[in-house]
Amino acid sequence: MPTRLAGYASVFDVPDAGGDVVRKGAFARLPGHPVPLLWQHDAAHPIGTVDHLSEDARGLRVIASLADTRTARDAAALVKSKALTGLSFGYRVRAGSKASGGLRHLTDLELIEVSLVTFPMQRLARVVAVSPEETPA
Repeated sequence: MPTRLAGYASVFDVPDAGGDVVRKGAFARLPGHPVPLLWQHDAAHPIGTVDHLSEDARGLRVIASLADTRTARDAAALVKSKALTGLSFGYRVRAGSKASGGLRHLTDLELIEVSLVTFPMQRLARVVAVSPEETPA
């Protein structure tokens, strides 16, 4: 059984390290196709698939399954040991605006990918649950 994880790839109304603030509704037009789960935003290293995406009151909630590859198994071990908990996402801006203080408010985004990362730009974008270890029969 593949390792599954759940968490938030984005949290609303909290500035990230780059000065972007994702607003509720920015992901209203989620893709109608599968979204890859990447390792550290590297398109050459997909490690699984995003099984579920939805906006809730907190942010962009994701549930993903890790594939049976060496990189994905290493990622699963790091997540299960809590050595790596960061989530992030790749996107294109459809609509946004500059606000006072240099912040950019993002109101409509095209989601490209979700990634497990060591250092998320949005400090609250984290894995919050991971499937438990399988126990032998």
